[in-house]
Amino acid sequence: MNAIASCLASMIEETAIHSWENLAPNLQKHIQQAIASAKPPICIVYPRTQGELAAVIAEAHRQNWRVLPVGKSSKINWGGLATDIDIVVSTERINQVIAHAVGDLTVTVEAGMQFCHLQEILAKSRQFIALDPSKPELATIGGIIATADTNSLRQRYGSVRDQLLGITFVRADGEIAKAGGRVVKNVAGYDLMKLFTGSYSTLGVISQVTLRVYPLPAASATVVLTGRPEAISQAATSLRNSALTPTQADLLSKQLVSTLGGNQGMGLMARFQSISESVQEQSRRLLAMGEQLGLDGIIYVDEHDAHLWQRLREIMDNPVTDSVISCKIGVLPSASVEVLSQTGMGLIHLSSGLGLWQCEDKNQVLKMRDRCQSHRGFLSILTAPKTVKQAIDVWGEAGNSLQVMRQIKKQFDSKNIFSPGRFVGGI
Repeated sequence: MNAIASCLASMIEETAIHSWENLAPNLQKHIQQAIASAKPPICIVYPRTQGELAAVIAEAHRQNWRVLPVGKSSKINWGGLATDIDIVVSTERINQVIAHAVGDLTVTVEAGMQFCHLQEILAKSRQFIALDPSKPELATIGGIIATADTNSLRQRYGSVRDQLLGITFVRADGEIAKAGGRVVKNVAGYDLMKLFTGSYSTLGVISQVTLRVYPLPAASATVVLTGRPEAISQAATSLRNSALTPTQADLLSKQLVSTLGGNQGMGLMARFQSISESVQEQSRRLLAMGEQLGLDGIIYVDEHDAHLWQRLREIMDNPVTDSVISCKIGVLPSASVEVLSQTGMGLIHLSSGLGLWQCEDKNQVLKMRDRCQSHRGFLSILTAPKTVKQAIDVWGEAGNSLQVMRQIKKQFDSKNIFSPGRFVGGI
């Protein structure tokens, strides 16, 4: 056992330390896609408690080891390439439910709790977390917050930050810090929670969080409209300006509509969840709105409704080849149809203007970035072959905020041990 692993073995069980040579080839490949150099990390460490996690980070700080924090590694290859990583630290075994206040609509869990398992636990009380992350079968709560990962549910429930009530994290020096609380009205430390959301584990390691929960809806149905881009744009504007209240609503590119098995043209996909009468009435009204614009329409209910959204998630989460470049995009909502009418497969959430887009040509990525920026938006690369990330700035233009971000990084992690190189501007 090398010196780093031997040092760690003095503070946690040796079985919690997995040397690089003993990792499964698929996991080795996955980690290599996330780091810049050909030199792999020495080992992966799996602490079982927040105390063990703090001890590992404290030792890394003393020894100047560079650390790549992960959950179950489903998003380890998002963002920039990390540099000179010595150890990978996984929170997947720190995964207990600390408290579920059913009446207060809150839940406190450790960061390694898998999203799908937590939803199963909450469903027993007819509740759920209003997030829909990529790869939900693997995603951990800490990883979702670290990457600010939610998708179509933004339409009704907002962003990851809007669901976060409290956070506990391990600082670079190994100390455990907290912000926020366990009740919905508590806003103490709000800025700190916002700071850690989407920080890609460059400021500290999230170890525990408190989240809002919501009652499960009684009924659900989805309306899909397809047709000419001009008509889809009109339908989107009408839906935005109407009294209808979809929980999820996405604009779909022609390629995505085709992949889902729909008719030719672009698409608008809106989901209504409430009591049965409300769901039926709102679905009928949107369908009629589409028919007036000459769009094809269909309503999906029950298991067909759930399968449709699951299928959409699978298509966007699992590119057909390793050469696919997956990006997060954002534009003014009014420009969504124009942006999606270009080459590539993607979707944009109706109200926020945020979305996902894929292609296999890095030159198309640069063209799409220019197009998004012309509509006061952005394009950042999530996953791509390492050669693409080495050739293109993953994050794009940071504006006048980069200096502030570097100062914050220096204050939280003066030795630059957390995920170096992964964030904007090489932070």
